[in-house]
Amino acid sequence: AEFIATKMSETAYSGSLTTFSPSGKLLQIQYALAAVEQGRKSLGIAARDGVVIAAEKKLSSPLIDAQSVEKVVAVNDSTGCVYSGMGADYRVLVRHARKKAQQYYRTYMEEPPATQVVRDVAACMQEYTQSGGVRPFGVSMLVAGWDDDGPKLYQIDPSGAYFGWLASAIGRNYVDAKTFLERRYNEDMDVEDAIHTALLTLREGFEGEMNEHNVEVGVVGADRKFRVLTPANVRDYLDEAE
Repeated sequence: AEFIATKMSETAYSGSLTTFSPSGKLLQIQYALAAVEQGRKSLGIAARDGVVIAAEKKLSSPLIDAQSVEKVVAVNDSTGCVYSGMGADYRVLVRHARKKAQQYYRTYMEEPPATQVVRDVAACMQEYTQSGGVRPFGVSMLVAGWDDDGPKLYQIDPSGAYFGWLASAIGRNYVDAKTFLERRYNEDMDVEDAIHTALLTLREGFEGEMNEHNVEVGVVGADRKFRVLTPANVRDYLDEAE
């Protein structure tokens, strides 16, 4: 009876974003994380000379124009990101990140470090956990870029929390993907190794055949320029991985 009463008192708080439940949780943020976990898998790997991010890109219908759907995108010349969760929410955050990056560039005449981009996005996401009449963003993001001390990979969650990672995965079956990355990762790997490892990780648990049209890969290398690999590039790497 006590368990049922606790459960009922918890759900009484589930409709409010700004009110803590008796156990100290903001349940809407947990529901936002549940939306992330239903999204297609994305992952990132920080190598010694760059960062790789990759994602499944499966469309709900064969009639959708695949070129109109982007998961891996550039924020500016040196930083890129990928998401799992709600695509429309991601679009809003990418626009915010690009705007902040341009403001930084106009002020200091240099590209912002990855940490600055992450801080700006995380601050926006946190604001949506503490305001009335809004809901949290239903996305987690992986951000790839460079700081003064080397290549960086960050994960940002709907709560606005962010952490630096050597390798991470988000979205559906992310626990299995992280376990796979833990076994495969080593700090001496270069970008080429990281691309192969990213594709092998995506292939684990992939439904159907993986090809250049249903995965996306982004890379920021030693030149500090972020680029999204073309389908032909992805095909070459898939052939090498077989």
